[in-house]
Amino acid sequence: MMNERISSIMTINVVTVSPTDTLQDVRELLFERHFHHLPVVEGSNKKLVGIVTSWDLLKNQAAVDDYSRIRVADVMTRKVVTLQPNELVGAAALIFLRHLFHGIPIVNDEGELVGLVTTHDVLKYLYYKEYPNDEFAQSFEFRPK
Repeated sequence: MMNERISSIMTINVVTVSPTDTLQDVRELLFERHFHHLPVVEGSNKKLVGIVTSWDLLKNQAAVDDYSRIRVADVMTRKVVTLQPNELVGAAALIFLRHLFHGIPIVNDEGELVGLVTTHDVLKYLYYKEYPNDEFAQSFEFRPK
């Protein structure tokens, strides 16, 4: 059931931040857009260099008033688990189950960000597969290829 390519369910137009952005920038994006993770990229080719999450904000001991002085590079996770678009949805599910995080950046052979898959994406995929004619499933933004 989970043998389709990640490219069929991944978000393509991913909101990102740079290492020089501030935690205030991150906080605004996370709260305004209801995100939980933001890939950190450098350059016009969007080379993935890390990820910053809502958990990074919570575990950070800095006061919210200091967020405008703290750079993303100071708190981001640099060792990021990634997958490629041709890998299977099941590979993403396995990583989510084993590592208890909820977003995986999808990169090409050059390490450039091309998408993002979340646990929510996998749940939507599975629900749609099980209930393709359900009215709720019809409201999903994507259709597996």
